[in-house]
Amino acid sequence: MEKKRLALVGCGKLGVVIAQAWKDGLLEDYEFVGAASRTMESAQKVAAITGCKACETIDELLELKPDFVAEAASPKTVSEIGKKVLSSGANLVVLSMGAFADPALFEELKMTALESGTKLYLASGVIGGFDALRTITLMSQAKGQKAVSGISTHKGPASLKGTPIFTESLMTDTDEAEVFSGNAKEAIALFPTKVNVAVAAALASMGPEDTKVNITSVPGFVGDDHRITMETDGIKAVVDIYSSTAEMAAWSVISLLRNISSPVVFQ
Repeated sequence: MEKKRLALVGCGKLGVVIAQAWKDGLLEDYEFVGAASRTMESAQKVAAITGCKACETIDELLELKPDFVAEAASPKTVSEIGKKVLSSGANLVVLSMGAFADPALFEELKMTALESGTKLYLASGVIGGFDALRTITLMSQAKGQKAVSGISTHKGPASLKGTPIFTESLMTDTDEAEVFSGNAKEAIALFPTKVNVAVAAALASMGPEDTKVNITSVPGFVGDDHRITMETDGIKAVVDIYSSTAEMAAWSVISLLRNISSPVVFQ
């Protein structure tokens, strides 16, 4: 079987995990053809691991005619390259789901994929359960039933720095404090660069306006704990994932790529 041509945009820590997985034979159905990043030095690190071409620009990368471009960079990068990648004939795997805090961008890329005959794949990142969320949403809508979806996140106070909900008092508090309660649309408006999980859960379920979001600051807490719930008549799904590292996000891209090329597809 002819191997699919794979390119990578974003060659930081997560990109290196993807490249190393390819080198270790975990993406054996793919030929790693190119890598591009914010700096040429980072792209060259991935090139050294995979033997691919280090590219300075997205245009140079697309000249390699990849079948799949995996993004492991940033929401801003998705907005900059998404349309160009999809319209070139390549499929796009997006890890930085926070890009779709902008619903107009999501609709634009969806239409571009439709018009180009390509696909926009959304990696699960540091959460999971998209299959259950989508299934329950579809079933409840088809039956005209009410469904409720939400995500509750526990974080250390330091991770909230740089957001409107951070106050210095959180660093000295000894008790947990709920710092945000609203819907995903409101969360996205407050801190659009830090809501990958909220955006992902909303897109997979009831949408930003109907997905509840609660964020709790926990003194001394390291990492993130995300608890996603989806409930309708007779069914309740709960996905609870704790992670002290973002590495799981890179592995979600690897898993997605393996699923795409496998003769047996898990949904």
